Amino acid sequence: MIRKSNLSHVRLTNAFVIVVALCSVLALSGCRKGDSTYCFVSYNVRNGIGMDNRSELQRVADVLNQCKADVVALQEIDSMTVRSGNRDVLGELASLTGMIPLYAPAIRFDGGKYGVGILCRKAPLSVRRTPLPGPEEQRTLIAAEFDDYVFACTHLSLREEGRMQSLPLIADMAKHFPKKPFFLAGDFNAEPGEPFMEELSKTFDILTDTTRRTYPADNPDITIDYIVSYKGADVSRFKATQESFLEETSRELISVASDHRPVVVTLKNKR
Repeated sequence: MIRKSNLSHVRLTNAFVIVVALCSVLALSGCRKGDSTYCFVSYNVRNGIGMDNRSELQRVADVLNQCKADVVALQEIDSMTVRSGNRDVLGELASLTGMIPLYAPAIRFDGGKYGVGILCRKAPLSVRRTPLPGPEEQRTLIAAEFDDYVFACTHLSLREEGRMQSLPLIADMAKHFPKKPFFLAGDFNAEPGEPFMEELSKTFDILTDTTRRTYPADNPDITIDYIVSYKGADVSRFKATQESFLEETSRELISVASDHRPVVVTLKNKR
């Protein structure tokens, strides 16, 4: 469930960058919001267990509340497992942030379920879920449709084989919404320059800054968390916005709240 790598870091050149992303260590002082500005976040929260091995969902909620996101993709989420104390982790985070929870279990685990989830400010028009391959464990994809876009969340396989096999299934999900921009967020378990990311870039534009490391949270040295957009969707209606750097208190918080750092993207609808 956690990927460590000694691969050298290779910077991806994004030939077509639609969004200037302030991710990982950026933007936690809050997205600059307007009537048609959207803030997207992806965060692997390790079930609320921080770098100090303490389980405190409030710390995760504090990070999300500072982001003031419209939609959040969350990975490594338990539901009613023994190890989580039979807690509905996504439901508790929803209560702590005032957001709506959408859960997608990937596997049955420890008396409950384990998977990914989405938190959103507004109720979606529709929600679709589909299983994804993972040689080491089953993976899943959840997509929530909103008025102006579709936002999807996943946590891809630790193995290249599983990640590659997932790509056409993810593309099929995007094609189900041909008239709306399709954004995918999550822990892809792959670094910039690896074969999977090169293949992904053929059908998706990477929106987050791949030079900013996302894991481990206290001293990140690899990038495996991303937000991307499907090339087949009409994303021309959006333009980039840019946020300020996070405050020192936020820097300390994200260094301990989880073993990953969140990534953040903001978009403005030009319509």
